[in-house]
Amino acid sequence: MQNNPRLGMILMSLTAFIFAVQDGFSRHLAGEYNVMMVVMIRYWFFAAFVITIATRKEGSLRAAAATTQPVLQITRGLLLAGEICVMVAGFVLLGLVESHAIFACYPLLVAAFSGPILGEKVGWRRWAAIAVGFIGVLVILRPGFAVFSPYAVIPLASAVMFAIYSLLTRYASRRDSAATSFFWTGVTGSVAMTAVGLWYWEPMTGPNWIMMCALCVTGATGHFLLIKTYEVAEASAVQPFAYFQLLFGVLIGITAFGEVLTTNVAIGAAIVVAAGLFTLLRARAVALTVDQ
Repeated sequence: MQNNPRLGMILMSLTAFIFAVQDGFSRHLAGEYNVMMVVMIRYWFFAAFVITIATRKEGSLRAAAATTQPVLQITRGLLLAGEICVMVAGFVLLGLVESHAIFACYPLLVAAFSGPILGEKVGWRRWAAIAVGFIGVLVILRPGFAVFSPYAVIPLASAVMFAIYSLLTRYASRRDSAATSFFWTGVTGSVAMTAVGLWYWEPMTGPNWIMMCALCVTGATGHFLLIKTYEVAEASAVQPFAYFQLLFGVLIGITAFGEVLTTNVAIGAAIVVAAGLFTLLRARAVALTVDQ
């Protein structure tokens, strides 16, 4: 692997932008058609992309699929598929701005769950950052106010699901390669979404098919760039730049969908991001100390 942090930061920022654009396409299409159908078609393209990449890296389809922990890999795939459905529903019901602001807490959840799931030690500094981050979430949600939307729990549930998926992916990496995990993610999700999504099929108009194609292309491009990012730089060095997806998502929500960034959402998101960045940097510092 190369060690080019600057290139990695650029690629991660570009990846965040492309994923934010994908979210914009998802929000529009899921507002017109059933969420299950939209995610199903997205997964068809994603599965084809995953099979191609995994096969190239492992040398054959059989090698890419080889695993000693199929139950874990299937669970990961189903969890991610469910998380995507939940998040896209959140885009429609709550909007991109608030959904992204709440979802930004997932690195804090990863830190909080890493102890019980992976047996990792979380020090008091990271626990303090996690607590501060969830104060930020409360600032966004404003519980107790008349304007509180029950839909706000949707992106929060999505963040919990994605955090668990991320930890299971780290657990799976102890015995399987990244290519194998990537293969199972795409294939399992595609099979599951097809089994559900076909029941919600609706005819699509020509312009929306174009947008659906754009959704699929941006998804594959984003994942390709993410792979390249981790090939040229360490994950701990570039992960903070993934927060740009929040910024880009907010901008797309405001400009393309007429959403509003309220004061409490802006302040709460800033608190969540600051706490998340501290958690990432602290985890990196601890890892460096252990390696020395």
